[in-house]
Amino acid sequence: MPTPIKVRFNGPYLVDLSQGGIELTDHEGNPIPLPAGKTNVALCRCGASVTKPFCDGTHSRIGFNAAEAAQRLVDRTGSTAPPRG
Repeated sequence: MPTPIKVRFNGPYLVDLSQGGIELTDHEGNPIPLPAGKTNVALCRCGASVTKPFCDGTHSRIGFNAAEAAQRLVDRTGSTAPPRG
């Protein structure tokens, strides 16, 4: 069975490790160890995590808009700035 990966709304990629393991490597092919004993791993999508490639929740603090949400905002308002308030 394939390893499920869920794209969280304006958040990380959530990888379900309960179906089997994954091999995570950096851009040079070097292995990146996965946290031991976890059944899920959250991979950063905003690019601002200090624990890359893993998510540390920074997306919430910086107002990250995923491409889908950002495009809807541009379509609706004509602006790429995050909504205030």
